[in-house]
Amino acid sequence: MNQKEFLDKVLPFKDKVFRLAKRLLVSSDEAEDAIQELYFKLWKNRTKIESYDNVEAYAMMMTKNYCLDQLKSKRASNLTLIHSNYKDESSSLQNQVEVEDSTDIIKNMIDELPEKQKMIIQLRDIESYEYHEIAKVMDMEPTAIRVALSRARKTLRKKFIKQQNHGISQN
Repeated sequence: MNQKEFLDKVLPFKDKVFRLAKRLLVSSDEAEDAIQELYFKLWKNRTKIESYDNVEAYAMMMTKNYCLDQLKSKRASNLTLIHSNYKDESSSLQNQVEVEDSTDIIKNMIDELPEKQKMIIQLRDIESYEYHEIAKVMDMEPTAIRVALSRARKTLRKKFIKQQNHGISQN
């Protein structure tokens, strides 16, 4: 595989890989280092990637593993998932503030989820991956992905409703 063929295969999903790395590692610099390492490994193994059905899923799995290794080795001290791309120009200032507050609350609640649930929320709800793609990245069965996602969403829903009710349970 020559350089052009390699780039044609890996560049279409470079933004997704970077977003995943940045969400896991927080720092743009750390994410760029992770992506550089990823592309180096992909280039080194370029003859092998020709045989993969889904190079994107393989690259996402490599990114996830590399980032988690970096977090475990204490090179990065924070883990946050950020999703605040929502902007509606026609909404009032009050609505914009409420949306930003809600986004911050949800982001903090996602931070409190177990590691697998964070990753699954990131890949499914933020990156819009299909269940079978997430299964490849996470090395899990699609049914386990659905169960973990359902539990994560249920936990987030309960916490958010409780927070919106100022801690008052509404059984």
